[in-house]
Amino acid sequence: MARRPRLLAIAWPLLAELLLGFGVGLLGLWLASQVSDTASAGFALSNHVHATFFLLFRIISMGVSVVITQNLGAGDRLGAERTARAALGASTWLGLGTGLVVFFGAMPLLSLLNAPAAVQDLAQPYLQMLALALALDAWNASMSAVMRAHLRPRETMFNILLMHAVHLLLCVPLMRGWGPVPALGLAGFALAMAVSRIVGLWVHLALWRWRLDLAPRASDWWTLRWAPLAPVLHIGLPGAAENVAYRIAMLVSMTVVAGLGVPQLATHSYASQVMNVIVLFSVALGFACEILVGHLIGAGHLHEANRLVRKCLAWGLGVSTCIALTAAVTAPWTLRLFTSDPAIIASASTLLWLTVLLEPGRTCNVVVINALRATGDARFPVMAGALSMLLVMAGGSWLLGVYFHLGLVGVWMAYAADEWLRGLIMAARWLRLGWVPAAVATRRRIVRATKL
Repeated sequence: MARRPRLLAIAWPLLAELLLGFGVGLLGLWLASQVSDTASAGFALSNHVHATFFLLFRIISMGVSVVITQNLGAGDRLGAERTARAALGASTWLGLGTGLVVFFGAMPLLSLLNAPAAVQDLAQPYLQMLALALALDAWNASMSAVMRAHLRPRETMFNILLMHAVHLLLCVPLMRGWGPVPALGLAGFALAMAVSRIVGLWVHLALWRWRLDLAPRASDWWTLRWAPLAPVLHIGLPGAAENVAYRIAMLVSMTVVAGLGVPQLATHSYASQVMNVIVLFSVALGFACEILVGHLIGAGHLHEANRLVRKCLAWGLGVSTCIALTAAVTAPWTLRLFTSDPAIIASASTLLWLTVLLEPGRTCNVVVINALRATGDARFPVMAGALSMLLVMAGGSWLLGVYFHLGLVGVWMAYAADEWLRGLIMAARWLRLGWVPAAVATRRRIVRATKL
């Protein structure tokens, strides 16, 4: 490796990106809450659908990031370029297909989530407009993954900052109306998101030319090149399957929550938004760890990779637990940003105290799963974790929340049990060096490809 940036130099731009994205989502939820708790519930349910389909793009972006870091670590710049070009064509077809499914299937998807009729009326036009932004996100996700893999997280962060700035400037007038512009409600938030994604795509193209000396050809946008995509899918498919299993389990739990009533659904939405802040540090740390571990594995430095992951895990456990504790203590005040209902505030505060218990287990998942994927050990997380997510998270949500009548507390207890079970399994996999054979095989594959 020609250069080995410090972990913090990679992590802080990623954290800034995540904070910016969360801030925009938080503003959208706040604007929706000013309309009604029903609008907040519709906003949250639609975003869960959006996030679930967005995971399909992780098949490409996740695999591209890992494969390019490994190629660059081994000095195979030509292989990294081939992978980047192949990602564009795959993203085109995946984004187009996903957008069409969400647009035409908005109402059935909301019905599948057991959304009340009042929530469906507000959520359907919002979700259909989100389909356009979703199609554009396919390109932006893969192009930003290429930039980060080339150790250019700051440039990506500035592009994300620009996208969110455009989104923020447009979402308020489009949602509430301004001059001749009619008030579009939740659909205005989604339309502003789509425009911001177009801006982000244009900037990504400029960054590829400027920083990577990589100009996409016309054929790159629609051609599926299976040879360079094969190692991408080897990493991306298991990784996406793990994420899809998580989202399916989460959607099942959301169906349970929706069946409890609109107030409970709104409570869950508000508590989840605060919980999302807590996890941002662990996610940024996990992505940074994945990028650096990929470079180290490509260069054949397995001992350094092992030390790095242990360091990331220690930092993640300490910081995320402190953030979770702070969020729980301040919940009675922060939740007033969304609602003045004392019952909702009290219930959401209880859920955030459960998050203090949940967070260490989730940190192990986020950090170690990303590291395992970077070594090439991509199948273990999905094989080990899918059963827990579907049985403990999804099944436990129904069992504790409905059967034992624990409501939202039971649902979040199921979340905590699942995170801890999977976290302990992933930590044991890394600490017992179960990833080493996959790392050695990855290094050999890259060396052979470089010699061809």
